[in-house]
Amino acid sequence: MTFQRALAWSIFWIGLSMLVALGIYAAWGGDAAEAFLTGYALEKSLSVDNLFVFLMLFTYFGVSRESQRRSLNYGLLGVLVLRGILIFAGIALIQQFEWIMYALGAVVIYSGFVMACGGDEEFNPETSRTVKLVRRFVRVSESYQGSRFFIREHGRKVATLLFLVVCVIEVMDLLFAIDSIPAIFAVTRDPYIVYSSNILAVLGLRSMYFLLERMHDAFRFVKQGVGLILWFIGVKMILPAFWHEAVISNTWALAIVITVLILSVVLSVTFKKPKATAAR
Repeated sequence: MTFQRALAWSIFWIGLSMLVALGIYAAWGGDAAEAFLTGYALEKSLSVDNLFVFLMLFTYFGVSRESQRRSLNYGLLGVLVLRGILIFAGIALIQQFEWIMYALGAVVIYSGFVMACGGDEEFNPETSRTVKLVRRFVRVSESYQGSRFFIREHGRKVATLLFLVVCVIEVMDLLFAIDSIPAIFAVTRDPYIVYSSNILAVLGLRSMYFLLERMHDAFRFVKQGVGLILWFIGVKMILPAFWHEAVISNTWALAIVITVLILSVVLSVTFKKPKATAAR
């Protein structure tokens, strides 16, 4: 996907999301539309961290451009199913046990701390538990065979590296969902708004990935910005347990999420990563 095409598709998905927000406003009013926009902005900012992992994963395994698109497409199909299950199960649990909301808030705060202060750790397949688990149950070839997931080697059916990459993407998205889905519960518990904002934020990930691939320096401090956003959302979730009247409105939440995200991009552009000097 060229830079121009990736930019066009990113604009398309954002525009479609704004149209959905207008539809929600017309059907259910301003509060519902505000909740959708807050959830969408939150999920969009959190999804940036997924892209860094995907970028390192594809680079390490030497995945071709065409195979990258195929892998991301299968990853999106998994998102539609896995996140739907997690969202509806999470809402049902919170309705039965209100204290779970505070436990999830603690998880979100911890995730924010790890993301903001964890440094720039690169994905290492040699120590990845997912890679080890897949290799334990499935014999994996050390080569690609176009877009095929399984081939025959020496008379035995084995998985290609592309199958291994897709498995890692699915597991990574499941782990990211553990952070992002509890965070949006701080905004709304309406299953339609939670699911639609979540999925619309994720659907634009493929085109956004190809933008990130070419604009890596512009996202230098976004990881730390997302960590700050998680801290704020976690506090929003836990605060009512100690002070019932302390409720942060979605208007403030939306403003803070967008402001932090914009500032992190501005800082990334202003203070670019220094280029390594060539050895003499």
